[in-house]
Amino acid sequence: MRLHRLKSVPLAAALLFAQGRDGALLTDEARNTEYDPSECYRVHDLSIRRADIRLYLTSGYLTFSKPVHGYPMSAIFTTDVEGGDGEVLLLPPNRGERRSMARFTESPNLDEHLSTVFLLFTDDTAKELRDQIAAGAGTKAPEMGPSQVERWSPVLHNLSASFELRLAQDLLNPRNPSRGLLFATVAGKRLGTFDLLYNPTSTEQIIVGRLNDHDGRSAYDVWASFSPRDPALSRPAPLDFLASRYSIDATVEQGKALRARTQVQIRTGPNPIRVLSFDAARSVDVTSATVDGKPAEVLARDSLRSQALRPDDNQTFLVVVDTPLAADTDHTIVFEHTGTVVREAGNGVYYVGARSNWYPHAGDHFAYCELTFHYPRKLTLVAPGDMSLDSTDGEVRTSRWTTPSPVRVAGFNLGEYDKVDASLGGFQVTVYGNRHLETALQPRAPDPVIINTPGRGRPATILSQATPPQPDPSARLRAVAADVSAALQFFSERFGPPSMKTLTVSPVPGAFGQGFPGLLYLSTLVYMNPSEWPASMRNERSRLLFTDLIESHEVAHQWWGNVVTPSSSQDEWIQEGLADYCSLLWLEKKKGVRALDEVLDLYREDLLRKGANGQTVESFGPITWGFRLEAGDPDSWRAITYEKGAWIFHMLRRRLGDDKFLAMLTEVRKRFEFQAITTRDLVAVIKDFRPAGLSASAIDEFFDNWAFSTGVPSFKLNYSIKGTRVTGSVAVSGVDNDFVAQVPVEIQFAKSQPRTIWVEASTDEGAFSTTLPETPLKLSIPNSVLAARR
Repeated sequence: MRLHRLKSVPLAAALLFAQGRDGALLTDEARNTEYDPSECYRVHDLSIRRADIRLYLTSGYLTFSKPVHGYPMSAIFTTDVEGGDGEVLLLPPNRGERRSMARFTESPNLDEHLSTVFLLFTDDTAKELRDQIAAGAGTKAPEMGPSQVERWSPVLHNLSASFELRLAQDLLNPRNPSRGLLFATVAGKRLGTFDLLYNPTSTEQIIVGRLNDHDGRSAYDVWASFSPRDPALSRPAPLDFLASRYSIDATVEQGKALRARTQVQIRTGPNPIRVLSFDAARSVDVTSATVDGKPAEVLARDSLRSQALRPDDNQTFLVVVDTPLAADTDHTIVFEHTGTVVREAGNGVYYVGARSNWYPHAGDHFAYCELTFHYPRKLTLVAPGDMSLDSTDGEVRTSRWTTPSPVRVAGFNLGEYDKVDASLGGFQVTVYGNRHLETALQPRAPDPVIINTPGRGRPATILSQATPPQPDPSARLRAVAADVSAALQFFSERFGPPSMKTLTVSPVPGAFGQGFPGLLYLSTLVYMNPSEWPASMRNERSRLLFTDLIESHEVAHQWWGNVVTPSSSQDEWIQEGLADYCSLLWLEKKKGVRALDEVLDLYREDLLRKGANGQTVESFGPITWGFRLEAGDPDSWRAITYEKGAWIFHMLRRRLGDDKFLAMLTEVRKRFEFQAITTRDLVAVIKDFRPAGLSASAIDEFFDNWAFSTGVPSFKLNYSIKGTRVTGSVAVSGVDNDFVAQVPVEIQFAKSQPRTIWVEASTDEGAFSTTLPETPLKLSIPNSVLAARR
């Protein structure tokens, strides 16, 4: 193994790369390359097209960089001539992305004249530009070359550093221009500097935005992010490789540091590769790697732009082999790695901080896992799957688990636990709870009370108050086990069995939960009576979350997230919105429809709450923005992703009817089992289950309004009754003019059961007329559509 953190290496040593022995030298060569004074051209009417991106280099100078591995990876275009000009055009394909673009640029489309554009590429951009120049679109301008090199080479060094790993990956792999990226930093005449990225290997191939400073922290403002309009281009390129099995042997040291050996079985894709990309937590240090028993090189580098764009705490690293791995072949990679992933919360309470990224892994693809742990005997360690080994040797305990089905991520937890087992409906649930309470939740003694006022020569009398008794964090183990088991059986009856028949529950400090395959992490608050919570947590919202919703929400992730997983950050709302709505279905089962409606009313309040800018939380952005919503109000991401997501599924349930809605979810699970789903995939399944009279275009309109755009409408119902004949209209306000909604109108009778008709309402009003079997009493719009209260 040769580990490189991409330190400076003399360029003369880059000759070693010609023999394919050192990828780090290539990255140094790429980082230190300069523009070529002999490759400067006076150009006119050049163009670059990548899917929906249009770059026009109308008139100016174009200079190519010196080749790296025989290939120029950059060019700079400037308009430093009389009448010089260039232009970039980009038209986002949906309302949500047009809205995002307008938020940053005051226009739904990007149409910007430019003074300079810096290009970085590993595709055929250089060839395309040279071909156009050869066809008469430019002539050499050697007299301008030296000044262009002096001015712009430092910019090349700076910006290419953000793409070192991607450049290394594309340049080291056998050349495949169809998978190469094109990155452009544009100096716009109106908007200033911004970036354009076309990456065919990504699920969202087009990104436009700008790196900014937010309160002293670098963050990326994404103006728009989407797949191309052309369906042939919107599908990501085939994967370089796919991992099928992880075998991990890990030791948790007494100091809680983790030392591990991870073996990964992979199969290469349709193209030969030299470079394999993996992710791990930033706290994980990969110390060596082998491929098929031969030492391999590891390249790791922090990238300012890539880290700012990431919603997680992962870092990417590359594994480089000397000779390419053939297409469609099987290989074994072995990593040695260390990291401080186990943390202490005080008072003998431990937990895993890097729960999803404590070992090297390749994407969120499904793979089988075998996990072997060696750890201090006094602790209990839990992991997903079937336990095949549990032994003790002196002060070291060894346990092994194997997952019976593929998982997208394998977690673990450990601590000084008590446990309770529960069995229901053929499922085994084991709930672990801490024997002690973490420091942050321990009750503190009240302030002393002065019971008399001190006088001259007379001290005050101070009465100390006793510290409240310590809550027992394992006292509710049986109640938690019963709730989790019942929710697991409830969902299994509706969506089919989960991928594992065993489910382990363990505590984690903080006010959150996570549902991993076969393993739940639940806040310590779940294990306590609400009367024992800190005073700041004793409110109705916390009670609702930690006693009624969080357990079933995390159980629901055994289906939504761990069997069917989102394709990208734009689709993350599916798993979170569905898990949240499933928790409401379980609440409805336990406490009735009124309890569900009360929670939805709370969600409506959250979405319509106005922030400091006077705008509602919901209006910050569409639900498909994913982690980009975090840039809004502090509660924007949570309220929109979870709570608006639950509302979307509630409205779908009422429109499809209970039977078709549940059948639709069962089909989603069946069709996308152990696969990724997009929002468009979900729309296609829903269309197959729409009721008679509801068009496919109405489903598209529903998602255009509720998922790809923003706005919570107000509805006004007007009607008249003449005998058994009812006529009326539903007026819509508070939303865009193109908003269209299927609105339920409930008709009540004196003797018969209520009847619901559906009215297509818009800002132009939706008129309706119907003849009924008997004279109705009144009409109303029920609480089954997200709308502002009047």
